[in-house]
Amino acid sequence: MCRSLVLTASSPCRLETVGRALEDLLGAAQSQDRLTVGVYESAKLMNVDPDSVVLCVLAADEEDEGDIALQIHFTLLQAFCCDNDINILRVSGLRRLAQLLDDTGDGTEPRDLHCILVTNPPVQPLKCPALQDVGSFCQESRCRNQWVPCLELQDR
Repeated sequence: MCRSLVLTASSPCRLETVGRALEDLLGAAQSQDRLTVGVYESAKLMNVDPDSVVLCVLAADEEDEGDIALQIHFTLLQAFCCDNDINILRVSGLRRLAQLLDDTGDGTEPRDLHCILVTNPPVQPLKCPALQDVGSFCQESRCRNQWVPCLELQDR
């Protein structure tokens, strides 16, 4: 599903650049404690402090497309993000996300990586140039009437 949207939206080179920027952003946000991971945790944060959220990453692989409950959550999260001017990015590649967030499983229950929020409170802004790159990509996509742009994260 994302693949066809991606190929019509931007050049493959641009998508690769944005994919790397997203990876850099997630790493920087995690190191600065600016990530909220999980559908339920994300919904709670957006209910309490939506102004601090600058990016909502919705992650699903092909096998998740048939999960009706997850798709309903995504629809509600997308609507909330649109209403609150929060950038949204849909990604595939949950295994790569797990690698990036060092969520390889240490015997505990793995985190729900289907929704990841990046926060950027004005009091202590996130120090990461990749935030601007990803935000610009989302804005360019909206100008082309693609409200939820898609990226495919590649395993490495």
